[in-house]
Amino acid sequence: MTTSRSRVALMGATGSIGTQTIDVLRREPDRFELVALSSGRRVRELAELVKEFGVRRVAVAGEEQRRELTALVPAHVAIEVGEEGLRELCRDVDVVVNAVMGFAGLPVTLATLEAGARLALANKESLIAAAPVVAQARRTPGAQILPVDSEHCAIHQCLQGSLETGHPDVARLLLTASGGPFRGWTSEQLARVTTGDALAHPTWNMGPKITIDSSTLMNKGLEVLEASALFGIEVDRIDVVVHPQSVVHSMVEYVDGSVLAQLSRPDMRLPIAYCLGAPERLAHHWGQLDFSTSLHLDFEPPDRTAFPALDLAYAAARRGGAAPAWLSAANEVCVEAFLAQRIGWSDIATVVARTMDRYVDDPLVDLQAVIENDAAARRIAHANLPE
Repeated sequence: MTTSRSRVALMGATGSIGTQTIDVLRREPDRFELVALSSGRRVRELAELVKEFGVRRVAVAGEEQRRELTALVPAHVAIEVGEEGLRELCRDVDVVVNAVMGFAGLPVTLATLEAGARLALANKESLIAAAPVVAQARRTPGAQILPVDSEHCAIHQCLQGSLETGHPDVARLLLTASGGPFRGWTSEQLARVTTGDALAHPTWNMGPKITIDSSTLMNKGLEVLEASALFGIEVDRIDVVVHPQSVVHSMVEYVDGSVLAQLSRPDMRLPIAYCLGAPERLAHHWGQLDFSTSLHLDFEPPDRTAFPALDLAYAAARRGGAAPAWLSAANEVCVEAFLAQRIGWSDIATVVARTMDRYVDDPLVDLQAVIENDAAARRIAHANLPE
């Protein structure tokens, strides 16, 4: 059993994953001590958490947020700013939950691993965009990545018997997808999708960016890239299967035909708790199924014609280097434009594809190369946005 409390830093505390992490921490005060928090611009929500947990180290987006927060929290609270502030909070802790949205989460990922701490990763974009650089930081003694994404957390649990052996007995990984709100829609229907339609996910309650990504299946494509980087399995041994009930969170097929799966009701607190408590499991029964009632599990292949983003991700993975960074950056630009109602839903994959057409192979050897490629992809994606 745990004899001392683990020191936890929560980056992105006021977003969807952040608030659910807070729920887990509230229920385990004897196991975990929340010692650091960050939020971009939701200063008042952050201040309430600082007071509730007695946190002494926080980070915010900029000087304006620092001034606002200073007036709301005790004088002894150290307030950091920007990227360096995020990095600072990753020091002298046991676990960092990285729930920062998008590419902005990369400093947290690298700083945590370089500090030799456990990274509970809910920010897939940082790993995808900088996989070779993250792999270097991952070699730091003590560094560990546990995935918060329900699919990758499921695979991590199903791979427990082969995590240290390089998976020689694994035939393939099977990532499940709900299919999003537009499963079965025709091309004509998809051409009329509104922002409200795309934000209405059928099974999960998530932030707007990941919800839009789920509607295009780009989220599943990014998860294929993330799974390959996390588990060292090439993308051609990673398949996607649509499972609308979102009960089977992913599966591992072994060379003898056996398939191991992790099942639970959709509840992100379960994978969050798994990442915080491992190797122990927290006994709160989040996601517990009732097998005394009827349970239907349906599976079908994804419609790759209606949802071309999935194949764009596979193509980027096969090309390697900075191609995944371009894919992720271009997609962030397009999702932001769609949420602002500047482009249509179908334009997202179209603009990403046009951006990828401009990509020139780059091996991505260091952080500066990651930053430069991210910026280049964003410039080209912005230039490709419809007028």
